[in-house]
Amino acid sequence: MANLTDVQSWAHELMAHHITERGWSFGFDHAKMRAGLCDFKKKRISVSRYLAARYEDDEVRQILLHEIAHALAGSKAGHGPKWRTIAKQIGYDGKRTHDGSAANDLAPIVGYCPAGHEFFRFKRATRPLSCGRCSRGFNRDSLITWHQRDAL
Repeated sequence: MANLTDVQSWAHELMAHHITERGWSFGFDHAKMRAGLCDFKKKRISVSRYLAARYEDDEVRQILLHEIAHALAGSKAGHGPKWRTIAKQIGYDGKRTHDGSAANDLAPIVGYCPAGHEFFRFKRATRPLSCGRCSRGFNRDSLITWHQRDAL
């Protein structure tokens, strides 16, 4: 698992090496559903402190490279050809690092539909929800029941 002090050092090194435009900064955020973020308005790259602490060193470096590629490609590039070219040039391997499973481990609320499908939330649902896997629209027969749990 990555040490957050090391992650901060890697971020500063990688950003100094790849980003020539002044004003970009790095920090940790409290995201639980995404691993990294490139904020073009604030010129800031951030990584989830929760998820970074659960990933291996190489995975965190890939998250940093992914976000740096966004900073270099510009806000309109998305994950299109320009971004992919830049990402490959700076060493991003193109593999998906975050599939949501770590975030699911952190979610304090878990729900189950009558068929046993599992759902994770960080906030209580404000209205009844039904399982989208069991029924295309809202269906009372597929209501999800929510339970508070201790996040791992």
